[in-house]
Parts: sequence; structure tokens; C-alpha cells
Amino acid sequence: MKKKFSKISDFMYSVVYCLISISLAGISILMMGVAIYDIWIALHEEDQLVSALLDAIGLIVIAMAVYDVSKFLLEEEVFRDRELGSPTEARETLTKFLVIISIAVSLEALVFIFDAAKKDITMLLYPTLLLLASVALVVGLGIYQKLSREVEKPSSIQHK
Repeated sequence: MKKKFSKISDFMYSVVYCLISISLAGISILMMGVAIYDIWIALHEEDQLVSALLDAIGLIVIAMAVYDVSKFLLEEEVFRDRELGSPTEARETLTKFLVIISIAVSLEALVFIFDAAKKDITMLLYPTLLLLASVALVVGLGIYQKLSREVEKPSSIQHK
């Protein structure tokens, strides 16, 4: 009875994550479509082209991050047929997810910097802080990896 309930709950868990992943993928594709449509419209209004291109880059970067998260959820929560078995697997999974986020934040910060530089130079504070936050995320991830590898080494030596 307990095994049957476990199989049913695992199936439901996979279905829910699959639906979430498909929804996120659909939203990201829709965002890319909106970006391309905005560029198409701006091509006819040449004075708005640069602004539309910057907006499109921002939308595509966000769409890419959302799509990567969708793919990540599908791979890790639906297609993976077991729990994270070791600290190394957990570290690799967390690293993959944080790299996706840091790339998206970095690209978005760069788009904001270019946009603020074109419109109002006094607005550069927010994008600069966003870029610094992205750098801090990468540095923190590096520290996490170094510390977690050091912790894994003694435990892997003990198991031999």
C-alpha cells in the first residue's frame, strides 16, 4: 500500500513539474515573439529602433532565463528518476541553476546600463548595482563550490 501511494505521489509530482515547465517554456517563447514583433514595428519608425532593440534584448534575455529554468525543472524534477544521491550531485545541480540566473542578471544589467546611458546618465546607479549583485552571485558561487569540494574530499576518502 505504501509503495503504491509513493508511486502515485511521484507520478503526480512529475505531472505538476511537467506542467510548470511547459508553462514556463510557453511564456518564454511568447516573450521572444513579442520582442520580435516590437522590432518589426520599430523598423517602420526609425527613431524608435534603438530603444526597441534594447527592449527586445531585455525581453529575450529574460525569455532565455525563463526557458533555461523550464528546461532545468524538466531535467531535474521530471526526467530524473531518483533523488540527489550525493553532495556532488547537489552541488552540480545548484551550480547549474545559479549560473543560469547569474547570466540572465548580468545580461539584463548590461542592457539597463546601455538604456540608462542613452536616456538619463543619472539612472546608472540601479543597473550598476544590479551588475555588482551579479558579480557577487558569481563570487559567492565560487566560494560555495570551493568550500563544498573541501568538505566532500574527506568524506570520499573515508568511504574508500
